[in-house]
Amino acid sequence: MNLRWLRIARAMEFAIHEINNRTDVLPGITLGYQIHDSCSSVPMTVEVAFQFANGVEPFFSDTDSCSKSAAAAVPALHFGWTWIGAVRSDSDYGNYGMASFLKAAQEEGICVEYSESYYRTEPRSKLERVANVIRRSTARVIVAFLHSGDMKFLLEELARQAPPPLQWIGSEAWIIDPDLLRFNMCAGAIGFGIPRSVIPGFREFLQDLSPGQALKSPLLTEFWESSFSCSLKGSTGGARECDGSEDIRALQNPTDTSQLRESNLVYKATYAIAHAIHGVICNDTQCDQRANLFNIKLDVPLQVLDQLKRVNFTTKNGFQVSFDSNGDPVAVYELINWQFKKDVLTKKNILFAKNGDYEALNNLQLSNVFEVPRSVCSESCPLGTRKAVQKGKPVCCYDCIPCAEGEISNKTDSLNCVHCPPEFWPNTQRDNCLPKPVEFLSWDDTLSIILTAFSISGAFIAVCVAVVFYKHRTSPIVRANNSELSFLLLFSLTLCFLCSLTFIGRPSEWSCMLRHTAFGITFVLCISCVLGKTIVVLMAFRATLPGSDAMKWFGPPQQRLSVLTFTLIQVLICTLWLTISPPLPFKNLKQYKEKIILECGLGSNTGFWAVLGYIGFLALLCFILAFLARKLPDNFNEAKFITFSMLIFCAVWLTFIPAYVNSPGKFTVAVEIFAMLASSFGLIFCIFASKCFIIMFRPEQNTKKHLMESADIQKIV
Repeated sequence: MNLRWLRIARAMEFAIHEINNRTDVLPGITLGYQIHDSCSSVPMTVEVAFQFANGVEPFFSDTDSCSKSAAAAVPALHFGWTWIGAVRSDSDYGNYGMASFLKAAQEEGICVEYSESYYRTEPRSKLERVANVIRRSTARVIVAFLHSGDMKFLLEELARQAPPPLQWIGSEAWIIDPDLLRFNMCAGAIGFGIPRSVIPGFREFLQDLSPGQALKSPLLTEFWESSFSCSLKGSTGGARECDGSEDIRALQNPTDTSQLRESNLVYKATYAIAHAIHGVICNDTQCDQRANLFNIKLDVPLQVLDQLKRVNFTTKNGFQVSFDSNGDPVAVYELINWQFKKDVLTKKNILFAKNGDYEALNNLQLSNVFEVPRSVCSESCPLGTRKAVQKGKPVCCYDCIPCAEGEISNKTDSLNCVHCPPEFWPNTQRDNCLPKPVEFLSWDDTLSIILTAFSISGAFIAVCVAVVFYKHRTSPIVRANNSELSFLLLFSLTLCFLCSLTFIGRPSEWSCMLRHTAFGITFVLCISCVLGKTIVVLMAFRATLPGSDAMKWFGPPQQRLSVLTFTLIQVLICTLWLTISPPLPFKNLKQYKEKIILECGLGSNTGFWAVLGYIGFLALLCFILAFLARKLPDNFNEAKFITFSMLIFCAVWLTFIPAYVNSPGKFTVAVEIFAMLASSFGLIFCIFASKCFIIMFRPEQNTKKHLMESADIQKIV
């Protein structure tokens, strides 16, 4: 016989005995009772329940069961256990309790790897299957919503082949059972139990049991005979007959009422029903003794049920009994932790957990170690990743996917990665957005230093040539090549070399406008001078023809005017460009994802290509005229050198266009500078190199006589 269950039954008997002797609760009414032993048999329990129910809707099975089931999720949530297993008794207690727990677990994001049920009267094969599921699982935490007997069977089966260390979270049915402390695999188990209490007078009631009283109840008869090893019905089966000398006070366990748990619940529940009946059939002074509590036609049972939800009283041992709108009592639990003490597994009652106060969870000893065990399906996703649920598995099982390019996650277990703002880019860990590096052709860049060196060298060469020409300005070779246009050409070439420097450095509003307009105007001035020299060659040949006055129409004044006119046209184009839509600094975010290209936006594409197109038109015109004049008798092959220079100029700028369009980032600017320098070097070397060579190293050829002889030889050829 289970003495704990007997004590529970006698607690109801004691409560009814007290109520029948009170004058303030059901005066003049005597309550009776029937107590049956279910023998751990579900069919027998159901049969007796139907006999009692008689159409009345049940209100309680265990006044604390619903809230206690949800409370089982508290330790799992507190310790971060998101991957657990669940086992339950296949009974109303286990099924309803587990259903409440699973609902609370789902709301808190706790995943259940498996949920198994069994009952101790079922075939052993089912128990073995449940044990194998536990052994194979990856969850290290198990919520066991089991009757004490079912838990005992499960632990015995698991002991046959011990699983990895497990953290048990128990229901009150077995977590308070001292008989289970012999299973060391439960070390560290925690659970919420019914608070311990003392019922005044209950111990005396239990001790006031005589053989005659015991003989009236089959349960008490079995208890008396098993406790004293005698028979109340005479000597049977070899057992001696009880002679009345037996003293129940000498028995320790059956009358121990120092730590009542379920007994106090039954005590309170019995009083609650009595108060509900009192509210239905009694007034302030008396009760209706003719009332039939089972009269369904008058809805008396439903009235009792409704009154039960409104009871509010305090028992003799200080417990307040009341129910909320859902029919649940105020939850008051005791947290129990199984710990080793001197190599013996014992129960440690940690605290009362009232109204969600669970701070003492931090003082638990779990799994016989001092580190909290981990039970997760997947480890937390670090910064820079996002969670992706594994197909076909609970939400607690996921893969950590690195954030895509341009995205970050700055918290653990992030569900999504977020895009960085347009001017920001993730760091290597992809957990923070950093400002994108701004790229432009800076002065300290190696490429800039090389281009600057060539630019200054070109300008220096142009100045040196001008100095040489000025020093020998009276020599035949300088005078024969139109010294005024030559000096203007050298001046414009110097500007062409130097204007390339405006393309280097951080683009600003003024530098963007200056670089394109300076480039357009200086190169038009340069090509205008070359075009003027080409026209001079043509006019000089025509002037040698009899009766020709060609030079009269293209003398020095006309040459100056033509250069000025061609240049003013470019000035007008640049002015319109700057007025309508000027080039301004522009942050190019599309060229590269991870950096910003700071460049000068064209403003108006039409303006840019108009400037470039006008230069190309003059260069092409100059090339055509020089090509036509290449075989004319000319001093020092001026037309041929102009042809070569224009050929180089046109070739450079024709290749510049596709290179400019396809060059990435700062190399776009470098390509433009290279085109400017290459075309400028082509002009200065083709037009002036041979003349400087004669002036410096062949002075004998720099004479009027040699000049005339060269012209005569060309005429003969």
